[in-house]
Amino acid sequence: ESLHEIQKQVNDLWQSLLYPVTRGNETDGMIYATCEMKPSSKIDADKPQVTGQVLFRQYYSYGRLEAIFYLDGFPLDSNQSSRAIHIHELGDLSNGCDSTGGHYNPFRVNHPRHPGDFGNFLPREGKIRKYKTNLFATIFGPYSIMGRSVVIHEQEDDMGKGNNKASLENGNAGKRLACCVIGICNKNLWEEKLPEVTDKKKR
Repeated sequence: ESLHEIQKQVNDLWQSLLYPVTRGNETDGMIYATCEMKPSSKIDADKPQVTGQVLFRQYYSYGRLEAIFYLDGFPLDSNQSSRAIHIHELGDLSNGCDSTGGHYNPFRVNHPRHPGDFGNFLPREGKIRKYKTNLFATIFGPYSIMGRSVVIHEQEDDMGKGNNKASLENGNAGKRLACCVIGICNKNLWEEKLPEVTDKKKR
């Protein structure tokens, strides 16, 4: 019996090491996170002032990450270029979005194979409303994105095809327009925003 108890404690410890995000706030096994987007303090006033949220959810402890991109503040003209969105290494906004470091790249691979290389998003009517599933990034374990940042760039991501060093680091996506730090939240925001982004998809 005592051996059984020791085995349980070892299993609990192992789970805590593998999946450091606490299970205390899960709902039916699902963990939720949010990132409250704000314009960078370092961009010029004439640049887009992007606000909104990037929301995440993932089934504990082996589900694939899902994300909602719910963003406002892009120009209203119809000939918009796409905007790159990536996860960056640091959750440090002390110098605007410039202090968030480079792309989160725990496996030391070239862009666009970083866990948080989400690709390009085309604003419509000044907004981005997008729901993505089966993402490579994760809330859990040693490569968790918790406490890191999401950055929206001024330009389109060249997806590593730019034939230069910057392309393999960041996709030549240009200046950082807006950013936010990823933190745990409850399910309310996700449930509020999901119908809007999935309805848009059906139209």
